Amino acid sequence: MTRSSDILVVGGGIYGMTAALELRSRGFSVTVIDQGPIPHPLAASTDVSKVVRMEYGADLQYTRMADRAIDGFLVWNEEFGEELYVNTGVLMLGRTPMQPGSYLAESYELLRAEGHHLDRIDSAELRRRFPAWNADTYVDGFFGPRGGYAQSGRIVAMLANKAQRLGVAIYAPQTASELVRAGGRIVAVRTREGETFSAGHTLVAAGAWTHHLLPELQRMMVATGHPVFHLKPSNPELFAPPHFVTFTADVAATGWYGFPLLREGVVKIANHGVGVQLHAENDERAVYVRDFADLRRMLADTFPSLLDAQIVYTRRCLYSDTPDGHFWIDRHPQRIGLTVAAGDSGHGFKFAPVLGPLIADVIEGISNDWAPKFRWRTLAPNTISEEAARYQTLS
Repeated sequence: MTRSSDILVVGGGIYGMTAALELRSRGFSVTVIDQGPIPHPLAASTDVSKVVRMEYGADLQYTRMADRAIDGFLVWNEEFGEELYVNTGVLMLGRTPMQPGSYLAESYELLRAEGHHLDRIDSAELRRRFPAWNADTYVDGFFGPRGGYAQSGRIVAMLANKAQRLGVAIYAPQTASELVRAGGRIVAVRTREGETFSAGHTLVAAGAWTHHLLPELQRMMVATGHPVFHLKPSNPELFAPPHFVTFTADVAATGWYGFPLLREGVVKIANHGVGVQLHAENDERAVYVRDFADLRRMLADTFPSLLDAQIVYTRRCLYSDTPDGHFWIDRHPQRIGLTVAAGDSGHGFKFAPVLGPLIADVIEGISNDWAPKFRWRTLAPNTISEEAARYQTLS
């Protein structure tokens, strides 16, 4: 059986779902297929929370995109009647004084230049306002009141429900296996389940699975896995806002970041670093013994009172990594009728409210000031990520 629509979206994560909603609002008939369920338990969009921060070093575009996205998250809170985005503020700390040219210093200066109020935090202020932190280790940084975290799995589920209400057809499980070409353009997608979905235009937004469906991207995208830990503190009040907020712990030098006490009663701590290369389907998402050892060292230096906390859950968050750390959102240069939106590189979810319009503009060929950063490009294998918060040295 063949099903037809104006736009076919392959992938029901945050890229695909926001794009589907935006395209439907522009009058297109839209179909979404996904290997299911939505949200998919192994997708990058899943888990209980994702950081929402504007701190991007000297990168003005990402800073402004994040600022605009926060406005969008607040609109979603009102629309859905639920605190899907939690504005705890963001605490950015370092183990050494901020120096010109560093990630923290450039973030601090750019946000102030953009008109945002920030509180400078030294050891004494850290000890007073955020007592769970080891103030002997962290000597400088700042707190910004605008930012926090998004309840990522809940958001994807809410957006999927809205999409269906507005007439987006969602089929899961349907796992894309082949792009069908006719007359020099992509006209349909076949699935492992034996279905064919035809469309005037196809959007592949399959996250870490994208480069398996499009082998020409295998040199430009790789799936990497990054450790995530959920800890249950014995003294939960110490880890609740306003005394404990969304944070980074010398992130550009260590990769560590995390969240205050979540509604599940856990503190989530994760690492935004090199990770390990994985196959999206075939490899186990296990957290390794060395990851636990790295966590314990971090806790001893940063949150000593969490050393006795029970680790109640672990996972390996899967990134769709590009060499330069920028997203990949563009029409395919050789395959007419095909657009790709992937390459989150571990920092995509915070932009969720602005992704849909951006992707839809690219599909329609409408000028968008943000699109050139994410265009189709050729990158050398030794390209260094330009995402300023990313820890890029193997431990």
